[in-house]
Amino acid sequence: MRATRLAYTAILLPTIFSTVPAFAAPVLQPHRAVYDISLNKANERSGITGISGRMVYEFDGSQCDGYTVKFRLVTRISTTDAMRMTDQQTTTFEDGDGKTFSFVTKSFVDQNLEKEVKGTAHREQDSVRVDIDKPEPNTVTLDLTQFPTQHMFELIDKAEKGENFYETSLYDGSEDADRTMLTTVVIGKPAEADGKDPELPVLATLKKDKFWPVDIAYFNPAETDGGEEMPEYRISFKMHANGLTRDLQMDYGDFSMTGKLVDLSLFDGARAGSCKK
Repeated sequence: MRATRLAYTAILLPTIFSTVPAFAAPVLQPHRAVYDISLNKANERSGITGISGRMVYEFDGSQCDGYTVKFRLVTRISTTDAMRMTDQQTTTFEDGDGKTFSFVTKSFVDQNLEKEVKGTAHREQDSVRVDIDKPEPNTVTLDLTQFPTQHMFELIDKAEKGENFYETSLYDGSEDADRTMLTTVVIGKPAEADGKDPELPVLATLKKDKFWPVDIAYFNPAETDGGEEMPEYRISFKMHANGLTRDLQMDYGDFSMTGKLVDLSLFDGARAGSCKK
């Protein structure tokens, strides 16, 4: 599963832009969010009869110090003839200018390490160079794009300006770390949580904060056949202005999952870091 991009809430121009979009970086709230994962629906082709699990997403840092994300998704997947446990652990660091992005992802199946991907991506003048350390040393050159935190900045900026549709691209080091993803983003009107919101008890001081409903479709640019493209998967969620995402819906075509926010810790300002010259 490609759930890493869910944690980044990644958000294309017909041709990839050549510079980072010009907008002021919002202040993102360092936090740790815990989500209960469950199966929403599955068709017969998927063979899946049940999914349960937990996802933990920790975001920390500042524009001065750079941004660190620690992500873990553990799921128990039941099929018609077996049950397996998957465990994906990802740690990333992105500098405050969005020029360097390092990543390491370990994927376990039934507690056995199945795959490890590790590397560093660098934004250059007209491209992105990715130096991959694992699973095999390699260097790839990709079209110029942006990394996850800059991607989040762009999404919040568009939402604040009232824009409800745009296209962009993203590199987050997922899968084999050798490609970007093209995305289309739909942003709904801002709202506040009502009394029936099941995640309301967890929000604490954020209960009155506005959020936007967001839907993102992810496309593989290498899989274009001249016809109408189908996304590899879609993600829907509620996005707060400080970067918190909740009420997650992850649609992979043959099956979909939900992620309900069940615990939230906000880190204090000292943890966010500050610019000191």
